[in-house]
Amino acid sequence: MLYRKMPKNGDELSILGFGCMRLPVNEDRTIDEERARKQVRYAIDHGVNYIDTAWPYHMGASEPFLGRALADGYREKVKLATKLPSWMIESRDEMDKFLNAQLEKLNTDHIDYYLIHSLVGELWDKVEKLGVADFLDKAKADGRIINAGFSFHGSGEDFRRIVDSYAWDFCQIQYNFLDEKNQAGTEGLEYAASKGLGVIIMEPLRGGKLASPVPPAVEDLWNEAPVKRTAAEWGLRWVWNHPEVTVVLSGMNEEAHVEENLEVAGEAYPNSLTETELQLVEKAEKKYRELMKAGCTGCRYCMPCPSGVNIPACFDAYNNLHMSGNADEAKFMYAASLGGALGGDPGFASQCVQCEECLEKCPQHLEIPTLLEAVVEDLEGPDLEQRVAMAKQLFAKKTID
Repeated sequence: MLYRKMPKNGDELSILGFGCMRLPVNEDRTIDEERARKQVRYAIDHGVNYIDTAWPYHMGASEPFLGRALADGYREKVKLATKLPSWMIESRDEMDKFLNAQLEKLNTDHIDYYLIHSLVGELWDKVEKLGVADFLDKAKADGRIINAGFSFHGSGEDFRRIVDSYAWDFCQIQYNFLDEKNQAGTEGLEYAASKGLGVIIMEPLRGGKLASPVPPAVEDLWNEAPVKRTAAEWGLRWVWNHPEVTVVLSGMNEEAHVEENLEVAGEAYPNSLTETELQLVEKAEKKYRELMKAGCTGCRYCMPCPSGVNIPACFDAYNNLHMSGNADEAKFMYAASLGGALGGDPGFASQCVQCEECLEKCPQHLEIPTLLEAVVEDLEGPDLEQRVAMAKQLFAKKTID
């Protein structure tokens, strides 16, 4: 495992952090606690020392899970990060109430890295007026938090303004080779580093979209490289190549993911990619932009939808259609996954009633209702009901077998 220093405090942090937003789940979507605990502890045993969670992850179950998973001495081996749910805050007192509740849920007396969650310009203005600076100062003074930071999903202009509005220790931004000019972007990464902030990276693989499934046209590009790497490794190495990056969070939920990421995190030095390799990543970025139609990362902040639309699954199917080029397969899997053949209630894009509740929740600022209309046009149609029936029959037979 390689480590990089947090600029202001000198903490040696593993370049790979364990993100706990996408833990393995059971059929009912609850955390598969036995598998998740083993994965988290295995990662820690192999050098990971930064663990990230938040109040809403897994519908509120991620923090209590970690409180249990980090028992038996594991809490002392890591720097623990969680976040104040800024959009839920209506008063200065509520900030302390949330933090104290999180300390209890996480079974700890302090949070090593505490973030104001998912800021955009308007949300920062709101919590700033409510006294968030005073809250952070006092929580640091009394030892409940050690380092103060924020996570960000807004514009580059607002990012600079927020960086300059408080004596932050670190920040967390979305960054990958598709997001160089999106949100904080490369300019924000470099600006935060110039101000002495450590930078934690989220969504290095765009919620897994840059890792699997890999479009054939992109796979062909990766195969051009003399050094063979998986798509996930290319994406992670590209982020780690930036010396301004302190930690890269990976939402690992498969044992193979943990193994691969640990291996790469032992080799990914800054400025280690050659100019030829960087040009290859640029080609892949351009090809993805040609293929992708919805910039959804699968964070599920838009959920639950009042009309029952499974928004992330709709966009996942939509992108798979345009990246794979296999319309028959994409339409069948859309019918199967959104029609209840694989369990759960139907969640088709056509169930959208344009209430627009999702718009204010999306950190990617996607025009979700408009995109859902496109999903309907490309993936539904008059034979949808027939495909749903076929999928239910097929998967029922597999269950019996």
